[in-house]
Amino acid sequence: MAVAGIKTVILLSFVLAVGFLLIILSCALWANWLPLLVALTFVLAPLPNALFASCGGDDFSAEYDGHGRADTGRFMTSTVVVTGFAFPLVLAHSEIIRPGACAMSIVGGALVYGTILAYSAAFKEEDSDFD
Repeated sequence: MAVAGIKTVILLSFVLAVGFLLIILSCALWANWLPLLVALTFVLAPLPNALFASCGGDDFSAEYDGHGRADTGRFMTSTVVVTGFAFPLVLAHSEIIRPGACAMSIVGGALVYGTILAYSAAFKEEDSDFD
């Protein structure tokens, strides 16, 4: 089991490096560093979901009020992800960055965010009934 975990980490780190490389190249090739904000956006995107995921109540709690807080975290995460995809498009539409930089930034951002999601899904700890 440990060998599969090491192979997963190596693969995910390679994909993450390619994603950051594309984002940095989208900035360096056209000498405009605004697409670098996309990397920051996609790195911070899972943060609200991670913070609000543990805020849900028990199923057996008397004051259980549903999953409103967890849904708020998902909404904030999706807002940041959509912003990460839309920001380069808006910059390219207003001709602040080149269309090539926009495409490289979007693909790189998708790779970075996909790597973060894949890592959290691959190494998610299952709740045990015996803890």
